[in-house]
Amino acid sequence: CNKCVLVCPHATIRAKIYDESALKDVPQTFKWTKFKGKEHGEGLLYSIQVAVEDCTGCGICVDICPAKNKQETRLKAINMQEQIPLRERERTNWDFFLTIPEFDRRKLNVTQVKDSQFLEPLFEFSGACSGCGETPYVKLVSQLFGDRTIIANATGCSSIYGGNLPTTPWSQNKDGRGPAWSNSLFEDNAEFGFGFRLAIDKHNLQAKNLITKYASAIGENLVHGILNADQKDEVGIFDQRERVAALKAKVTELSNATQNQDEKTDFLHLLSIADYLVKKAVWIIGGDGWAYDIGYGGLDHVLASGKNVNILVLDTEVYSNTGGQMSKSTPIGAVAKFAAGGKPLAKKDLGMMAMAYGNVYVAKVAMGANDLQTVRAFAEAEAYDGPSLIIAYSHCIAHGINMETAMKNQKAAVDTGYWPLFRFNPEWSKEGKNPFKLESKGLKIPFKDYAYMETRYKMLTKSHPEVAKALMEYAQEDVVKRWKAYERMAAATVDNPVQE
Repeated sequence: CNKCVLVCPHATIRAKIYDESALKDVPQTFKWTKFKGKEHGEGLLYSIQVAVEDCTGCGICVDICPAKNKQETRLKAINMQEQIPLRERERTNWDFFLTIPEFDRRKLNVTQVKDSQFLEPLFEFSGACSGCGETPYVKLVSQLFGDRTIIANATGCSSIYGGNLPTTPWSQNKDGRGPAWSNSLFEDNAEFGFGFRLAIDKHNLQAKNLITKYASAIGENLVHGILNADQKDEVGIFDQRERVAALKAKVTELSNATQNQDEKTDFLHLLSIADYLVKKAVWIIGGDGWAYDIGYGGLDHVLASGKNVNILVLDTEVYSNTGGQMSKSTPIGAVAKFAAGGKPLAKKDLGMMAMAYGNVYVAKVAMGANDLQTVRAFAEAEAYDGPSLIIAYSHCIAHGINMETAMKNQKAAVDTGYWPLFRFNPEWSKEGKNPFKLESKGLKIPFKDYAYMETRYKMLTKSHPEVAKALMEYAQEDVVKRWKAYERMAAATVDNPVQE
């Protein structure tokens, strides 16, 4: 099912499917089995392998594993073991695993959890906390959009574990390509990423103008193919890269042959920007301190621009990197720095505010509650030709939880109705459908059943029990009120847009 691969915060557990010919010179202890499923062809083998020296031992992979050993039910498909006795053996196995070719991206259904986790992660072995709730989402971006990803990263946890030089978790594939990443200030990251989009679009336009100008010399068919390329999926991206490679070869030939200095200048400029003819995925990433608070003005400006950018909010509900201070994302009743007596105000509903524009793709996700909805939201956000916003529940050590079972906390947050899972896709309204889809069932358990799984709420019951009780009642009322508002939105139709 590859669920363990998806949730691994440090990309230390990987899965591959491959042909039996890849097992030449295989180590004796390397494990494989026949791949269940024929959607990718007959006779494939399947392996899961751990990078034993990079695993932090958080245990989330084992906790979420749905498979049970029928003979010994305490065991699962994967199990935690002491590292030292296995280190030499598994280091050899990992090195061999890396020699197995990556499966062809064009043949994978990347909107399914299992297939998405056969994609090579280009974000791995970061310095994030063991069991981090942010990094699985960042890793997913690197898998789904690969080496054409361009990232503007707000200052915060994600910029520290993402760019703590001289090392970096951002990697490259066998072709030497990888995501482009940069970190700006805390307060201007949305504008920073917006600049990426504008620059990419300008380079793309310049390249199109130049190939149109020299179409007869380059070749009419090649130019027509580039200008009219469908780059909506991996097949289209691959084909466009082939065309651009042919273009660069032809332009190099023309540049070497011409004696006209103006033409040579144009050809050299075209060579420098030709890669912008391949679709780029611009992702603006940061935490709730940036998105809800300090950088919100810029974020709102970018959402209102209508430009094709993707914004990922890693919502830990506190300023995690600076020690757990309250943000506008912090929920009612939670204790944080600057809210030692429990936060008395409701969480800012960033998703509802973004949906008010009508032309922004918005999704609220929690990997531990619905991994399929999470993967589909990321794929749809990138496919949408306009601004996209994904708000991702990111558990954190600042919550005072057992990080090994943190995915259960995510599910509990969804079950209360406090964290509704939804997707708002403006494209659906063009088909006469409700653009808003509520994808979780809330109010299944009281808010306090979730809240008191976490020290950030429970500690107030010790210091100020009456305040804690009052805030918990207020929090429950707020959850119900917001949930019913979302239910009304989900029930709306084209003929009756507001359901009473």
